[in-house]
Amino acid sequence: MNYKIIQDEEALKAFIDWLPDCNEQEQYYLSLLARTKYLEEGHGFKSDKQQLKRFTSKKENMLEKIRQLECAVGAYTQRGILVPQEALALYISINPRDLWKATFASLVTFAENIQANASAKNPHQEVMSAIQQSCSNKYYMDIDVDAKDPAILEKIKEYVNPSCLTVVETRGGYHVLVELAAVDPALRKSWYPNIMNLPNVDQSGDNIIPVPGCTQGGFTPRFI
Repeated sequence: MNYKIIQDEEALKAFIDWLPDCNEQEQYYLSLLARTKYLEEGHGFKSDKQQLKRFTSKKENMLEKIRQLECAVGAYTQRGILVPQEALALYISINPRDLWKATFASLVTFAENIQANASAKNPHQEVMSAIQQSCSNKYYMDIDVDAKDPAILEKIKEYVNPSCLTVVETRGGYHVLVELAAVDPALRKSWYPNIMNLPNVDQSGDNIIPVPGCTQGGFTPRFI
């Protein structure tokens, strides 16, 4: 029996096709997490977000790389504790990452670690963190709505032209993706503060979001 990451392959393919294309130095950052908030008490994990795998990918081989996460149940553990299927959630950076920019950031980090004699630092993890933080072209602003209330979506559409919005329904609410280049010029100064003042708008920015078509704690995120 294997873990099941891809819950709706057609929805995942549609999402991958929707993503902006990468240039030669860009890739998307993905992270498979175990979220303890999806589990009952007594699970034994110390924090909510346990990172199991993280990797980068272009659109062309993303489906294949995600499928490779579907290993045998029991292969994912944290401090000897088996990670159950219902804890898994796959996330992606909504904007591509700049690997060249991450290369420079990693060199600085390595120099600082050498100077501090921080020999216990893991160079692979340092590079992956640099990639996660190295946003390239910022196509989208992510608005995280922490409630499944369609009225909030309707209110957002009052503050910014709906043609620039893509909405992903998630386990606990929505991720509203604002295509920055498509925002009505007349609204460019007002849309962001107006939306951020709405109730249950938790955070915004260049976030990671649950991958549509893949598992999120027993729920399958999808475009709506």
